[in-house]
Amino acid sequence: MQYEIPVGETWTALERSLHRTAKRVLRPRLNQLRQYPPRAFDIAPDRAARDTAEDLSTVPTFALVTPSYRQGAFIRATIDSVLGQGYPKLRYVVMDGGSTDETLDILASYGDRLDWWSGPDRGQADAVNKGFARVSGEIMGWLNSDDLLLPGTLAHVARFFRDHPEVDLVYGHRIIIDEQGREVGRWVLPRHDPAALALTDYVPQETMFWRAALWNALGPLDTGFHYAMDWDLLLRAQRAGFRFRRLPRFLGCFRVHGEQKTAQTTELTQEMDQLRAAYFGRPISRREISRGLRLYQLRQLACDWCYRSGLFRA
Repeated sequence: MQYEIPVGETWTALERSLHRTAKRVLRPRLNQLRQYPPRAFDIAPDRAARDTAEDLSTVPTFALVTPSYRQGAFIRATIDSVLGQGYPKLRYVVMDGGSTDETLDILASYGDRLDWWSGPDRGQADAVNKGFARVSGEIMGWLNSDDLLLPGTLAHVARFFRDHPEVDLVYGHRIIIDEQGREVGRWVLPRHDPAALALTDYVPQETMFWRAALWNALGPLDTGFHYAMDWDLLLRAQRAGFRFRRLPRFLGCFRVHGEQKTAQTTELTQEMDQLRAAYFGRPISRREISRGLRLYQLRQLACDWCYRSGLFRA
């Protein structure tokens, strides 16, 4: 005898399937660090080559710092991604916190191609501050010792700053990579939203660059923060009236691995709650955060869908 599923049960199963599909499609990809199985990624080498080949005689000087501590497994790739930019006005330094792994041998292997220093520090923010005391430039940024710059990034960012004197800070889209350098996700961001930034840090730090005037007014980094020092700088800059722009381009790679600091979610959450309370003058509830970010998340979903559908390139 053929078994017939009752209509009520059929619709229940269909509703569950639709709900699972909707959750998968509509779930914001921001803060998702592993979105799909590892794969090789395309970094648009033709566009990167054009950026690097164009006349760079009028672009500003770049000061870039890499804070490092026991990242011997990844730091060579990080340094190569910087030196491989071919940017003629780059002042770059690696500030190591006294690593005991292979890091120092790797740094020494670059000879006079690389400026570096190793010794005790009080954490990442302190290392970045010491780095910027050692190198200076019209445009500034830092790249952690497990992340990467994509080819052509410095030339693209420098040209944008040269052509848009009204902008003080920029950032772009992010590619997420694993321990082996394979792509596991992408963050495609909508236009800058000051209200959303006041509630959460969605800016990919490895893609963030700013004018020296901003640092001179607000720096150095607050060494009291061990995880959210970049968001603290962003909030202080936003409150001071500096102008931000999201560039519609992938600028860097954020590496996910078991030893990274951002895996320490409890301490990061505490620092972010502290910064929200300072910005708004009172504690902000999770419900307020969720409500306040709803529109930005919808815009990010639309932006991500358009990118994945091939309606625009980044």
